[in-house]
Amino acid sequence: MCTRVVWDDADGAVIVGRNMDYHRDLGTNLWLLPRGVRRDDGVHGALMWTARFGSIVATAFDMISVDGLNEAGLAGHVLWLAESSYGELDPARPALSQAVWLQYFLDNFATVAEAVDWIESTRVQVVQLSDPASGEVPAIHLALDDATGDSAIIEYIDGALEVHHSREYRVMTNSPKYDEQLALLAEIEGFGGERPLPGTTLATDRFARAAHYVQRLPQPESQLAAIASMFSVIRNAAQPFRLPDAGRPDSSQTIWQVVIDLTRRRYVFESTTRPNIVWIDLADADFSEGAPQLKLDLASSLAVEGGLAGNVTGRFEEQGALRFLSLSDLRRP
Repeated sequence: MCTRVVWDDADGAVIVGRNMDYHRDLGTNLWLLPRGVRRDDGVHGALMWTARFGSIVATAFDMISVDGLNEAGLAGHVLWLAESSYGELDPARPALSQAVWLQYFLDNFATVAEAVDWIESTRVQVVQLSDPASGEVPAIHLALDDATGDSAIIEYIDGALEVHHSREYRVMTNSPKYDEQLALLAEIEGFGGERPLPGTTLATDRFARAAHYVQRLPQPESQLAAIASMFSVIRNAAQPFRLPDAGRPDSSQTIWQVVIDLTRRRYVFESTTRPNIVWIDLADADFSEGAPQLKLDLASSLAVEGGLAGNVTGRFEEQGALRFLSLSDLRRP
């Protein structure tokens, strides 16, 4: 469920693409979040901060940041990892709820290196939250990438933090955990092994195909060509619509895709159920302190006749503040 790919030499630009694969609609909307907003960890309120950077985020149910880009060129992507195990909450260590985990990094850091330094120095914990509607408990890992081409994969395995930090870590999918994914990739022809390039929708196969095709992209002649090139890679790793597999009612399909130009700060969104592509240029958004939080309601705006297409930076509307899911929400009677 989900694929993320970084292209770090697109004629001087860094381009990243990701598929959101899931078994049901996530009610995804886009939000423009300004600097200066106060937030907390969503756990016990011990960690509080004021956003240093404005960002655009894609949400799940308007409660969880699952993808986004900040104005400094740092992006993040939440993907599923069934092996995730976050350990027992230690009140002596800082913690972040899953809902605000990505948002903390977009709010506070300009580069992957800064984020990794903070993660490793604090040994920050992540706290699982159940979906109030379905009761589903996400098991997720996080990818960070920035305009320098740097990359990090953050996982929690058997309660222990594992950080994989290198600009060589361009691809991320799902199970197994990241070091095992790298070992399996080494068995593929072109990456040190003899196995042919695989073609199924298994996470290991999508990992191999994305790694194969991203390193074969031609140098683009324009930003449009660079974005189109990345779409060609992530579409190759997408999961088609299908009936649930026997015994697997949670079988995933690609429900939306994002391509981001980290260098020129353009965020491109495509729904797999609507024909139009929309994008946001962060240079044209108002992220100043005191500016309102703005929302683009994708469900309604893409569904109208003709829908939305092209640059929608000016189409966001004020509909109140984004309120992240927290432990206190789940404990209410």
